[in-house]
Amino acid sequence: MNGVLVLNASYEPLNIVSVQRAIVLLLKEKAELVEAARAKIRAERLHMDVPLVIRLVTYVPIPRRLPLPLSRRTVLARDMYTCQYCGGTPGRTELTLDHVLPRSRHGATTWENVVTACGPCNRRKGNRTPEEANMNLLSVPGRPRFVAVVMLGEAHAHDVWSKYLT
Repeated sequence: MNGVLVLNASYEPLNIVSVQRAIVLLLKEKAELVEAARAKIRAERLHMDVPLVIRLVTYVPIPRRLPLPLSRRTVLARDMYTCQYCGGTPGRTELTLDHVLPRSRHGATTWENVVTACGPCNRRKGNRTPEEANMNLLSVPGRPRFVAVVMLGEAHAHDVWSKYLT
């Protein structure tokens, strides 16, 4: 079990915590269970489902203008470790960063101009725009919506989480 997605009271993703920490939050009634795995945790006087997603009972305000560094790790996490041209998921070490508008054409290194690409797609696109290379982007690049999840990296450890991360 990788972790548990913690949602704010407004169902906005906040954090990813260990199963142990999630259980403590549930037992202290600071959070409620939203999604659970089929597995159970058993103690002498307690049986409970293993949490996958919990929601805090009280709202935690989070600042909207947190500076999120543009780095290889954060771009890969934003794009869910998927090539934005072919949809392949070859693994972190095989993925590269691609400038949609190439740097040689004065394309800036910004959230809106950098995407994740596999090696073959990046070489195929080369020093052209996606339109010139006849390649379509799977999603429009932009600044990530949920800073906490991107900073933690493994935002898609469970399939159940996807409906809370969009």
